[in-house]
Amino acid sequence: MKKIYIVIIVMMAAHGVFAQDVISKFFNKYQGDESFTQVTISSKMFSLFTNMEVENKEDQEVLNAISKLKGLRILGKENTSDARSLYKEAFALIPTKEFEELMSVRDKDKDMKFYIKESGGKISELVMIMGGTKDFMVMSLFGEIDLKQVSRIGRKMNVSGLEKLENMKDGKKQE
Repeated sequence: MKKIYIVIIVMMAAHGVFAQDVISKFFNKYQGDESFTQVTISSKMFSLFTNMEVENKEDQEVLNAISKLKGLRILGKENTSDARSLYKEAFALIPTKEFEELMSVRDKDKDMKFYIKESGGKISELVMIMGGTKDFMVMSLFGEIDLKQVSRIGRKMNVSGLEKLENMKDGKKQE
């Protein structure tokens, strides 16, 4: 009986790791390609942010949200003819059993989709995929995520696209 429990636990853990691995495979596939811009921020960098002195309540809220983040990965390519195919490739890798579409935005020639991985009412990962006629970007933010603060964090860190989340409240788009 113990063996059955162990097998079930291992399978559940492997299933959670698989979802992250699918997204990691996309990053790993293109990280060596010099035509891509790659940004990786570790949990250590986020923890260094929390040591900063702040002047107002809003900045303190942002720092509190940052302290719960474990990492940020961004992979992008500008002025490229294969932006649409990269968008479709990244989009196809999102495991829909693990991630839920949060929001999609079409703005002129760009499509943007946001997905969250949620467990027990807490968001553990936010994935954004953006593709246009000439530009492509995929971003993965993971840790304990507060959507109310993600837009502010994006502005502070100059991550374009995250401002689209400003109209979100508790994982639901405001009217």
